[in-house]
Amino acid sequence: MPDIRRVDLSIPSAARMYDWLLDGNHNYEADQKACNLLLKAAPSTKALARNNRWFLERVVRAMAAEHGIRQFIDFGSGLPTQNNVHQIAQAVDSASRVVYVDNDPVVLAHGRSILDENDRTAIIPADMADTQYIFNHPDFTELINLRQPVGVLFNSVLHCIPDKARPREIVGRVVERLKPGSLVVICQLVSDDAQLRHDVTELMREQTHDNWGRVRERWEVDSYFDGLVIQPPGLVDVTDWRPDSELQQRQRSIEWTEYGGVAEVPPRR
Repeated sequence: MPDIRRVDLSIPSAARMYDWLLDGNHNYEADQKACNLLLKAAPSTKALARNNRWFLERVVRAMAAEHGIRQFIDFGSGLPTQNNVHQIAQAVDSASRVVYVDNDPVVLAHGRSILDENDRTAIIPADMADTQYIFNHPDFTELINLRQPVGVLFNSVLHCIPDKARPREIVGRVVERLKPGSLVVICQLVSDDAQLRHDVTELMREQTHDNWGRVRERWEVDSYFDGLVIQPPGLVDVTDWRPDSELQQRQRSIEWTEYGGVAEVPPRR
């Protein structure tokens, strides 16, 4: 297990910043300061984070209850909070299996302390770009049967991947290993405001010492879904993805949004 004492906690991480935005307690002073700077640039960011978490809950529940998905891979899972993927899926079927993937030492330490008591979950320490390592990891092969449909989550994480790491290709390498009928969830931060895209991207890169990607445009996220069959209601602000209530639907961010949706892996030609 990673030793948190050896992590430079003076450098903010996207995972711990997201935890703070969700009123979690697995974050530190540097993360809090970075979040306050982010809120000055984009004041609706806390609402955006909460909307995204609600989307995660809805989409996992739909995959498990309506599509019969019983195994999930969560890339860039982030810090444990309430209603994690395994809790939502296992509430539908206790036999559901979940593999989390993350490379933040604090995420790994806290995640393992929680997941050790659940033999149908695992957390793999890896960069999500290292597809071969992840899919060959013994925890992965023990829990995930690629001969059956899988639910894959790239939830609010691809904006953390710089262009040089080719996020679209990361998605493609994962999809090509999935059985038809598998479902892929993708959403990331987008904005129509070029100045905001620039300012927030530069702020996050500065705060995380260049360990971040980019706020993108909708058409770029659309391209992640090439070759997949997009499911209703399409690619949208995730606030509009089958909201549980009108209250959630009204609590939308202003400056930027989480944009994406769910798609199915079609039969091979």
